[in-house]
Amino acid sequence: MDTASRKILLVAACALVDSDGRILLAQRPEGKSLAGLWEFPGGKVEPGETPEETLIRELDEELGIRTKVACLAPLTFASHTYDSFHLLMPLYVCRRYEGVAHGREGQAVKWVRPKALRDYPMPPADEPLIPYLMDLL
Repeated sequence: MDTASRKILLVAACALVDSDGRILLAQRPEGKSLAGLWEFPGGKVEPGETPEETLIRELDEELGIRTKVACLAPLTFASHTYDSFHLLMPLYVCRRYEGVAHGREGQAVKWVRPKALRDYPMPPADEPLIPYLMDLL
């Protein structure tokens, strides 16, 4: 694809950390692109939304987790070219939230120790984020 026509997709992601220092991963459901891979929860930033607002909305919709902007700390970002678009994905860390995470859209979720993150197959954009989380936790 010609780079001049490649769309940039802004997606916000969150490393949700529990009191034991584990990070939540969600498995992409069947029927979606990259189905079966594990990822940090989040979603596409909609027009008029900030990445933080996106995460507050997505964490509630997908996982039943409620949090606030003040509880989302930016850590790093991923920049990855897929075949038909370029993904720009800020990664936030959240340690303060309410609720018990569960897959509200039928997706599997799992709490994972930072050192075990590489044991879960992830989309190409998520993999480079792992070292930042291993250094942090």
